[in-house]
Amino acid sequence: MFNSSMFQSIKDALNKTSEQSSGNALYNEVLKTTEGNTYTVRLLPFAKDPSKTFVHYYVHGWNSFATGQYVSAISPATFQERDPISEERFRVLRTGTEEEKEKMQAVRRTEKWLVNVYVIDDPTNPENNGKVKILRYGKQLQKIIMEAIEGEDAEEFGSRIFDLSPNGVSFKIKVEKQGDYPSYVTSRFTNAGSKINLSADEQKKIYDSVHTLEDLISAKSYDELKKMVDEHIYVKINSSQGTEQSVPVVNQQPKRVETVESYDDKSVEDEIDDLLKDL
Repeated sequence: MFNSSMFQSIKDALNKTSEQSSGNALYNEVLKTTEGNTYTVRLLPFAKDPSKTFVHYYVHGWNSFATGQYVSAISPATFQERDPISEERFRVLRTGTEEEKEKMQAVRRTEKWLVNVYVIDDPTNPENNGKVKILRYGKQLQKIIMEAIEGEDAEEFGSRIFDLSPNGVSFKIKVEKQGDYPSYVTSRFTNAGSKINLSADEQKKIYDSVHTLEDLISAKSYDELKKMVDEHIYVKINSSQGTEQSVPVVNQQPKRVETVESYDDKSVEDEIDDLLKDL
């Protein structure tokens, strides 16, 4: 069952860098949200190791200049390792050509978190109700969660956000449209309209059903990421003879992507400072 020592471990881990392993399963367990809907969930602790209740990572993404399709990759900065995409961005900002700088502006690094949730109400996929799913979210929801754990709302909510008993509180995730991207700023924890009646055995079964979130994170090697830069930014490959060749550019409609967070609305100096932290 959930207890105060688990809550303290979760709080401590949020202030540390997560150590994560590779893997790419569980994508079908990620809760899908759409604009114009409100999703009601309860956050779940990872009882085996409460410090791994939340998984924090960075991901690079952009529309390929070779194919027009959206490509993405976990940043090795997630694991405190060298990141060739960040290194290339740093080089371009300092000494790159105008063409290189324009291309690199299309590359965005997004900061993301994962947490297990018990779904109370999924208006778009009701079959998820009563199941354990994975919530993948960005800075807007992270701010609300941190306020509930150890910020201004901690006295009211605190450990109750992980409690499946009638004493617990639910997380209402409200997805609104803001320009071209979804906004989550009006999401909130609440006591109202989200009471659930679960026996002690049912609660234990749910807590024991959480996913190992680290298994969702898959990292490419340094060389693989350098190859991505060459192919999908500079549109070139290395031939079997060791010479560079251009990749045929395919005129395809780019995919719509999630909201981007890092690198936006920053000066070149700010971007360089951020990149230096990753190198």
